[in-house]
Amino acid sequence: MSSIVLLVVGFAAFLTGYRIYSKFLAQRIYRLDPDFKTPAHEFEDGVDFVPTNKHVLFGHHFTSVAGAAPIVGPAIAVIWGWLPAFLWVVLGTIFAGAVHDLGTLWISTRHKANSIGTLAESLIGSRARVLFLLIIFFLLLLVNAVFAVVIANRFIGSPGAVLPVWGTLAIALVVGILIYRARIGLLWPSIGALILIYALIWLGQYMPFELPDFFNFTPSEAQLSAAQGDAAVAATAAHTDGVRAGWIMILLVYAFFASVLPVWLLLQPRDYINSHQLFVALGIISLGIIITNPEVIAPAINRDLPEDAPNWFPLLFITIACGAISGFHGLVASGTSSKQLNKETDARYVGYGGMIGEGTLAVISILATTAGFAVFVGADGWHQHYGTWASASTGATTAFVNGVGVIAEGVGLPHNVAVIFAAVVVISFAATTMDTGMRLQRYIISELGAQYRVKIVQNRWIATSIAVASCAVLALGIDRGAGGMRLWPLFGTTNQLTAGLSLLVITLFLLRLGRAIWPTVIPMIFLMFMTTWAMVENLIRYVSDSQVLLFFVGGVIFVLELWLVFEAVAALRRLWRSRENAGGSEAGS
Repeated sequence: MSSIVLLVVGFAAFLTGYRIYSKFLAQRIYRLDPDFKTPAHEFEDGVDFVPTNKHVLFGHHFTSVAGAAPIVGPAIAVIWGWLPAFLWVVLGTIFAGAVHDLGTLWISTRHKANSIGTLAESLIGSRARVLFLLIIFFLLLLVNAVFAVVIANRFIGSPGAVLPVWGTLAIALVVGILIYRARIGLLWPSIGALILIYALIWLGQYMPFELPDFFNFTPSEAQLSAAQGDAAVAATAAHTDGVRAGWIMILLVYAFFASVLPVWLLLQPRDYINSHQLFVALGIISLGIIITNPEVIAPAINRDLPEDAPNWFPLLFITIACGAISGFHGLVASGTSSKQLNKETDARYVGYGGMIGEGTLAVISILATTAGFAVFVGADGWHQHYGTWASASTGATTAFVNGVGVIAEGVGLPHNVAVIFAAVVVISFAATTMDTGMRLQRYIISELGAQYRVKIVQNRWIATSIAVASCAVLALGIDRGAGGMRLWPLFGTTNQLTAGLSLLVITLFLLRLGRAIWPTVIPMIFLMFMTTWAMVENLIRYVSDSQVLLFFVGGVIFVLELWLVFEAVAALRRLWRSRENAGGSEAGS
């Protein structure tokens, strides 16, 4: 199979979906109004509520949602074959993910930029708000923990990426000051930032940085057993654990400060210049595919699955996660993006368009891992890498980085630079997602504090401290971060569950307005069915593997889901009864 064919088919489908289906949603279902006064104007405060140019907001929204998940998820899911992964990414993005993202941005804008959890109270009931907020808290906890582990692993595997990634932070601060304080236009700071980032990527090959092991972990029993008495191997594994733990702690300290700073100073400019970097990266990778046209060596449908691989149905839809639809996107849309939306009509470009961009990244990930990486290691090497579910999960970013390295060489990049370039793409967008995720978790903790009148946790510094501490416990609580990717199935399930519940809230609001609900109710039913099934399978697996922490977190989320669904069914029955009573009263009169 030619990789060019898949690239063209995917891009053409996304373009058609944006031009036709998003227009239908904007005009007929959500009915976006250019004259509606958005919360960014109504509550402008210069910190969280900031009317923002739609291109800048697209950059923030896109890079916040387009983290490592649309790379990691498809890179794991191709173990079942490239065809089911490709079909779900394309169709899921157009008819589920983008519908969800546009809908959550719209409904939040219509309700004073309240989060999707808060909206559940007015549409379902008072208990629903608390239930939804708790589900969101656990989702954000998983997002931040998973991405902290992913970034730490990538820093260990690609020390040349350390300089450009951290250098981007300093560049973003300067760009934010230039744009919002010096009032310089967007064009030249953006171009200058992009040039500096790629200069740092070039320098990264000459200035790799490896973090010392500050923790001096002793080898665990599992490591000693796996090493079969080889103390050197066990010591190396322990050293890697120590370095990983160090990076995780540094990343969480950074995320703490990033989540409390004004959005204009770091979050917006970082996301904006990273969006340019992503567009350039997508352009380089796409051009590399067109020039080299690497053959898709991986099977369309893998009929020789390893014994430890779960069934693709329903796990495919959970593993790909953000590459097709993501509840986390709704948290970004209703948590930060709705507070910055200048005009309601910008929601189509930011919400639906942002998800199209994410789907594009997921298609690139599929091609990088099934074509570029397959060329890098050969057909036998590809089957060896995907020979176990554990290897496919832990080596997802490695497959992507090496695959992109091969493809980027087609446009003339030296291999060392191409690999660093790919690693920076993964790390940068995982980091921006973690930035936003920590800020959103601070919002959720504050909302819960307001609900139960606990004033101390409404303080942004205290709320952020709680968010960071809980994330550290989860990220480091599974083999000191080494087993962090075991969180991925639970993250994917919780993520899709949250998307289904968000679509439920949007559907109830559309019903109140008397509008068509099929664009939201169809993907909602599909997701709720798949996530419930997958969650049950995950819990059974955690019991058999004696994963107490994962079983506890997953079990709590599962109970909250069922409770919230029951509350929604009761709210729906009340809505139908009120309509029938209204109809009966009119008939009687």
